[in-house]
Amino acid sequence: MAKRAVKAAEVGRSKAHMVAATIEQEILTGRLPYGQQLESENELVERFAVSRNTVRKGLDLLTNGGLITRKGGIGSFVTFNGQNIDGTLGWTTAIEKAGGAQTRLLQIALVEDETLAEELKLDRSTFVAIDRMRVMGAEGQCISLERSRLPFNDDLAALPLEGLVGGSLNRTLIEHGMVPHHGEQWAEVTGLEAADARLLKRRAGTSFLRSRRLTRDREDRIIEYVVSLLDPAFFALHLEF
Repeated sequence: MAKRAVKAAEVGRSKAHMVAATIEQEILTGRLPYGQQLESENELVERFAVSRNTVRKGLDLLTNGGLITRKGGIGSFVTFNGQNIDGTLGWTTAIEKAGGAQTRLLQIALVEDETLAEELKLDRSTFVAIDRMRVMGAEGQCISLERSRLPFNDDLAALPLEGLVGGSLNRTLIEHGMVPHHGEQWAEVTGLEAADARLLKRRAGTSFLRSRRLTRDREDRIIEYVVSLLDPAFFALHLEF
């Protein structure tokens, strides 16, 4: 479990902690949606009327508390067309920014999956299934297939009828109070099964990168499990250490 950012009241309200506490509150209340870029250091200096060093100390507190991510950390990332995908933006936004791929929604539906529920150690086997495909170019070349599964709760009951907020799953989760905080991701190479090959307009057995990602909230509750099949001509696994 990531550490919680230290609130200003707990440390005598130094200027750096006041900066951190204000931004923390904006994140936790949704005013700053998950993945949204913070103001620049210059803008924060002007906003809080403090020094650049104070702003940096405040950002360090938020980073240590697991509330923001700053470049240069340790981790592994899926890349698209040679560029790191910023997963905090949501893949739809990140991939469109990186290379212009468009997203096609294949389905939003309620499904039963006892095998997945058992794997994730969930009491209920009902999920909201959201399947999407990414396509490139005028001919609509299929470059990825993503199957997201959200553990069902009453707040998500109308999602199959309402659809995604602004076409974004990331925004939809936040609108329903489901703010991703941490998780795990796995990747391996696999041959396409016949059904997936037909959807992606490839031959069965074609090698694709298979990514599995499990996202949880601050209380360690599962928000999303997604399996992605990625064309290795466009996607790769990039490690930083």
